[in-house]
Amino acid sequence: MLPTKRLIQLVATPEDHRIAQLAAAAIALSLLDAAIPLPLPGVKPGLANIVTMIVLARHGWLAAAWVSGLRVFAGGLLLGYFFSPGFFMSLTGALFSLAALALASRLPGRWFGPVSWSIMAAFAHIGGQLVLARLWLIPHNGLFLMVPFFAVAALTFGIINGLLAARLLEELPANAAEVKNA
Repeated sequence: MLPTKRLIQLVATPEDHRIAQLAAAAIALSLLDAAIPLPLPGVKPGLANIVTMIVLARHGWLAAAWVSGLRVFAGGLLLGYFFSPGFFMSLTGALFSLAALALASRLPGRWFGPVSWSIMAAFAHIGGQLVLARLWLIPHNGLFLMVPFFAVAALTFGIINGLLAARLLEELPANAAEVKNA
């Protein structure tokens, strides 16, 4: 007797569509990021983190984690470094950054917001990458001589990305109903 065919149907919710759209925006910015030449290897502006800060502020940490995770995996595939050391560096940075954002998003909103979140995430991201690089790729403490350069980059890009996210949060409608009424 032949087995009957089963149809598996996945139903995408509006939340799934929103996550996909936001992840696509983050992936596009990640691709743009990869095209920007910078003088120090491993230093990138982290433009996709602007989307992550907006998602965190509007939709919460879980949605931000989905967008960030999808960005890392799709970026790895599209840029051709999936499962390479660069992919694992990106994944580790994203995981450390998400851990920092989980804590940062619980801080009082009166004093903390996209700019402070972005700075904390940038430092966590580079910290995670340095730990992985030290444990796996460059087993020498000389690696930590680069910390001041990476710290300046994390602070600079963390501030810039946080300011851009804060500005976009002010200008973008909070939900689709506002878009329809505009």
